[in-house]
Amino acid sequence: MTAIRILSLTVLCCALAACASAPPPKPAPAPQHRLQRATANIGPASASLVSGSLAITAIDGGVRIEGDLGGLSPNGANAIHVHERGDCSAADASSAGGHFNPGGMPHGQAGAGPHHLGDMNNLRANAEGVAHVDIRLLGVTLGSGAANDVLGRAIVVHANADDYHSQPAGNAGARVGCGVIDVAR
Repeated sequence: MTAIRILSLTVLCCALAACASAPPPKPAPAPQHRLQRATANIGPASASLVSGSLAITAIDGGVRIEGDLGGLSPNGANAIHVHERGDCSAADASSAGGHFNPGGMPHGQAGAGPHHLGDMNNLRANAEGVAHVDIRLLGVTLGSGAANDVLGRAIVVHANADDYHSQPAGNAGARVGCGVIDVAR
């Protein structure tokens, strides 16, 4: 009887040791893009004349946002952000919610420390009030369904430049343009 107990304990100890020495499980793969292209048709908000069309393309590590926006102040700077909700129905675009920030980070400047995933660098309009947009927004996906997915969210243009440090939104002023990121047709 004692020999059986010793043998049972030995087998149990070996089994537990084998479990303890097993390699740790591999981390889940990062969410991948399910779409390659989307668009955001920016319309006016807060009685502005801002409008334009933006193409959003999946790239390694994020998306590229390209296009032209008009109706801005000539030679001015304007903040642009991805906002949490794809709803531009309010006259002042407040229906788009706050900045897209699934990680709970402080507001900041893209590429310069902690920041919301929706934070982007300011646009610069030319003398005609047109800004050429060519932004790489990193850390997001397009159509993955993951927490960092920008599909179905809004791109909002603000009246002023982002100061990159005021919380929670960079003191960028009124929302003057808004468009929902939607599947390219």
